[in-house]
Amino acid sequence: MGQEGTLLLDGQLHRDKKPKNRILGLILRPFYWLGKLSEELHWSFVSAVVIVYGINQGMSLGLSKISTQYYMKDEQKLQPSEAQIYFGIIQLPWVVKPLWGLLTDTLPIFGYRRRPYFMLGGFIGVVAMLSLSINQNLHLAFALLCLMAGSAGVAIADVTIDACVTENSISYPSLASDMQSLCGLSSSVGQLIGFGISGFLVHLIGSKGVFGILSIPAGLVILVGMMSRETYVPNVAYKRVSQKFSDAGKAMWMALKCQSVWRPCIYMYISLALSFHIHEGMFYWYTDAKDGPSFSKEMVGSISSVGAVGSLLGVLLYQNAFKNHPFRSVLFWTQLLDAAFSHMIGRLKWMPLLVLSSKLCPSGIEGTFFALLMSIDHIGMLTASWGGGLLLHTFNVTRTEFDNLWIVIVIRSCLRILPVCILFLIPSSDPNASILPTEMLKSKKGDDIVENQNMEMASLVSNVDQHLVDT
Repeated sequence: MGQEGTLLLDGQLHRDKKPKNRILGLILRPFYWLGKLSEELHWSFVSAVVIVYGINQGMSLGLSKISTQYYMKDEQKLQPSEAQIYFGIIQLPWVVKPLWGLLTDTLPIFGYRRRPYFMLGGFIGVVAMLSLSINQNLHLAFALLCLMAGSAGVAIADVTIDACVTENSISYPSLASDMQSLCGLSSSVGQLIGFGISGFLVHLIGSKGVFGILSIPAGLVILVGMMSRETYVPNVAYKRVSQKFSDAGKAMWMALKCQSVWRPCIYMYISLALSFHIHEGMFYWYTDAKDGPSFSKEMVGSISSVGAVGSLLGVLLYQNAFKNHPFRSVLFWTQLLDAAFSHMIGRLKWMPLLVLSSKLCPSGIEGTFFALLMSIDHIGMLTASWGGGLLLHTFNVTRTEFDNLWIVIVIRSCLRILPVCILFLIPSSDPNASILPTEMLKSKKGDDIVENQNMEMASLVSNVDQHLVDT
């Protein structure tokens, strides 16, 4: 009986231990994944992605969106359609991303290609946010200029880290989806935190106080530039810059003439342009309308954080279930479900487009061409923002009139389904395979090309770096 009892007890312990190990495995799985990426790509690269995408983009987006909405409504006294148009104007620096990409690829500053641009983007962001926070009764034009400058700072840092991500996507094609998942995961978690605390901060210190806090993420980007380890390029031939610009332009034009490039570009633009943005009409309705819910600032932030949770779930779904599925099949189902689960499906739809974009970039102009593809996306979003503003104006949705808001919502929802008709423009091949011709993926040689390992960030404490390498 004693031995039998022991066996029964051992079996019970084994059954109890297995579920705990499963739970522990699920908890530790993200850390193992980060460890794999850090081992393959270097931990400092992962840190740079988290800072730029997670803090300077994701968390800043969550904080700036709510604070800017209240700033436009309460400080500048704008109508919903006007605010929607101005939000599009604020994003104009993202439309000219190819310019920032071209500069990072062809114009080193003091012998470095990446470090100065991180520092420049961070410095612009700090100055812009502090200017908004300190100055009282700003004229609308100057306020828009500061908001555009802050947007430009984030865009410059974004295109610089994009170049590093794209280069690694070419060098490690099997990790391209994982890198984009890391970018999306960092951004989504940052947005969740930013939206979660935005309403409380706006309530406590006001929208202008939040602008002051936004100078901190920009300052961290300066730190990224200071930590960045990059090989110094002596005797940079600045007289050849114009020739480099010309060569990069020719290379981009040759790539755009490739059918496997221009077809997805058309789809990306149309699918985004038809997703009309009517955020400001909805924002004014649930904060100002007499018959609306009259949400508090804290509630507005909480509502937006729910959308960030959906965005995070979209990243996790893509990473764990859809990253090996063909682009066309994923986009087909996400386009159909977009209107029903907009934030989650929107992120799930965005992830394969990012991976596809990273695979469309020829070697030697990775930063420039990825920025070009992203600018096409931002032109589409700008079109959607202005189209939404025009729609709100056409149906007379104002600060006090919301009777026709439901019509605007119905039209917006119907337009979101139309891109299904042009899915044939997206390649249906294996997402892990190369898309561009082999000759367009050959590395460009020359003294102005820096190897991938030079994109990695140097540790502030060298013995910690050595310990990580040894382990």
